[in-house]
Amino acid sequence: MPGTKPLSLITFDVDDTLFATSEFVRLARANSLKAMIATGLKVDFDLAMNELTEVVQEFTSNDERHFDRLLVRLPSACLDGINPAILIAAGVAAYHDTVHNHLAPYEDVLECVKRLHERGFRMGALSQGYTVKQAEKLVRLRILPYLDKHAIFLSDQMGMSKANRKYYQRAAELLGLAPEQCMHVGDRPDRDIDPANEAGWVTVLNRRSGRYHERPGATPPAYTIHNFWDLGELIEKEFVPA
Repeated sequence: MPGTKPLSLITFDVDDTLFATSEFVRLARANSLKAMIATGLKVDFDLAMNELTEVVQEFTSNDERHFDRLLVRLPSACLDGINPAILIAAGVAAYHDTVHNHLAPYEDVLECVKRLHERGFRMGALSQGYTVKQAEKLVRLRILPYLDKHAIFLSDQMGMSKANRKYYQRAAELLGLAPEQCMHVGDRPDRDIDPANEAGWVTVLNRRSGRYHERPGATPPAYTIHNFWDLGELIEKEFVPA
């Protein structure tokens, strides 16, 4: 029997919710280092990967100079006199090739989202991260045709972190929606569940991949899923488009 609770909006987190971000990043960085080594960088792969991981931790994943910083931290002999710009370009090219060839949604995401769209549910995205990078992910994941273009909210443009309940309040206000009829699906208790709960949204914790969903939050999610088939079943059982 179909659900009866009205739902005006469903928003999705992007990373480790729509696609396996953590696994993809590991692959992309590994391919970049292999390309730099093939171009002449004389360094042990594992040593370079450990150093690159430290760079990312220290300067965040949004820093655009990861490979520059890596080369500065390695002994000069590793460059063997090669222009560092060539090594960096090799790494960047390999990273972009990995984006083109391997950045794809989980196998069940598009089918579930398509079905929800056909049933009349309004959907959007609510993401933390560098604006252009997050927008590019939505394009490459081929999910945009099913999303309301007015319901895409990115942290830099909102002027606040997703950890702030005002992020969710503002999103609902901009669309003129009652928060209790808005649902957010994400993998991080600290950014996707706790602040959305505070804002009065319906929350869904996606316990699928990544390293954040195992960390306890201050408040429990309204629902927990492990894949988008779970999400589709949940929405069909509990909700109707408002």
